[in-house]
Amino acid sequence: MTAPLRVGILGLGTVGAAVYQALLRHTSSIANRSGRPVTVTAVSARDKIRDRGIDLTGVAWFDDPLALAASDTVDCVVELIGGADGMAKSAVEAALAKGKHVVTANKALLAKHGSSLVALAEKHNATLNFEAAVAGGIPIVKTLRESLAGNQVTRVSGILNGTCNYILSRMELEGLTFDACLADAQRLGYAEADPTFDVGGFDTAHKLSILASLAFGAEIDADAVYVEGIASITPLDLIMADELGYRIKLLGVAERTQTGIEQRVHPTMVPKSWAIAQVMGVTNAVNVAADIVGELTLVGPGAGGNATASSVLSDLVDIARGIILPPLGMASSALAVLERAPMQRHEGGYYIRLAARDRPGAAAGIATRMAEQAISLESIVQKRPPASRAADPAGKSGAPVPVVLITYATTEEAIRKALDAMIADGHIAEPPQLIRIERG
Repeated sequence: MTAPLRVGILGLGTVGAAVYQALLRHTSSIANRSGRPVTVTAVSARDKIRDRGIDLTGVAWFDDPLALAASDTVDCVVELIGGADGMAKSAVEAALAKGKHVVTANKALLAKHGSSLVALAEKHNATLNFEAAVAGGIPIVKTLRESLAGNQVTRVSGILNGTCNYILSRMELEGLTFDACLADAQRLGYAEADPTFDVGGFDTAHKLSILASLAFGAEIDADAVYVEGIASITPLDLIMADELGYRIKLLGVAERTQTGIEQRVHPTMVPKSWAIAQVMGVTNAVNVAADIVGELTLVGPGAGGNATASSVLSDLVDIARGIILPPLGMASSALAVLERAPMQRHEGGYYIRLAARDRPGAAAGIATRMAEQAISLESIVQKRPPASRAADPAGKSGAPVPVVLITYATTEEAIRKALDAMIADGHIAEPPQLIRIERG
C-alpha cells in the first residue's frame, strides 16, 4: 500500500466534523478501496477551543487557513469555509497554486469563480472536485461528468434546495401560509435567520449553473440564470394546483432550446404523475434527459452533515486512487460559452391567478387582452377563497375575485404583454400570480 493521502480540512462546522468522523470510522475500508490510507493531518477553524465532539489528537492546528493550504504537510485541501469570496477563495487558490488537490462543497465559490479555478487547477496539475456542492449526497456531478460522458444531455432539472421543498410541502399538506412555514423552518434549523438566499432561489441558481456547465460542456455562467423565489406562493395556488393535477415545486431547469440554453429557477407546476412531484420535505431530486440513456432521476438527501460528507469522501477516494479528471468534464480550453436563451422566448403552459375587479367588462377585457397576444386558454376558473364565501355567500361584496387562467403553450413575452395591458386597463386589483407549467 502506498503512502497516505494527507488531507487538510478548512472549516470544522457540521460538515467538516462529519467528514473527520467518517474518515476515522471507515479508515480501513477507505484504505482498501483507495489502495492507500486517507488521513487528516491538519485542520483550520475559527475557534480552537470549541467542543466539536471530535478528537483532534495528533492533528496539526492552523489558525490561518492560507498557511494550511500552502503547507507541505497536506496533499489535498478540503474547503468547507463557504462563501463566494474572501478566505475560501484565497485558500483554494493558494492550494491549487501549490499543486495540491482541492475538494469543496462551496457552490457559491464555484458559481462565481469556477471557470478560473478550474484553469488554475489545470495549470498546476491539480484537480478540483466538488460533488458535495450540488444536491448534497446525490452523486449528480459524477453522473453528468462520467457516467453520461457518451451522451448528449438535452435537459437537466431538479429540486435543488431542501428549504424551499420543505416549505412548499408543508404549505400543501397542512394549508399553511408561506410566512408560517418559513418561521417553522427557521425554528427547526432548515432555514437561516436571513432566508433570502434559499427562498429567493439564489442557492438553486448557483447549483443549476454548475449542472448546466457539466451537462452542456460550457463555462459556468451563473449570471445567465433567470431567478424567481417562492415567497409569492399562496395556499390558494397550491389548492388550485392540486385540483388541476399538479404540485408546485421550486425547480432549476437547464435545457437546450432552438434559441439557446435556457437556465431558469422558478416555482413550477409539475404533474403529480412525475417522480419529481413525489419528492417532499427537505429531500432533493435531479432529472437528466439524454439522447442515449433517455431519462434518469436521482433522489436523496440534499444537505446535512452526513449527506454532504458522503460526497466529500467520494471525491477524496477518487484522488487517493489517482483518478484525476477535468473538473468540468473536459479541458477548460474546450469549454464553450453558452448562447443564452432569453427568458422572453421561453415557451410553455402557464397558470395565471388574477384578482379581477368585480365590475362589468372586466372579464371581457381580460379575455380580449389574452386574445390580442394569440394566447389560447385551456381553462378558466373563478374561485372565491373559503373565507370570502363564508363572509359573502352571495358574492355581492364587490371585492376582487380570484380568477385562474390555464394557458396552452405560449411565450413568456406574450404572457407579459397581456398582463401589462390588463394592469394598465385597471381590470385587476393586485399584481398577477404567474407560475409556469411543465408538461413534458
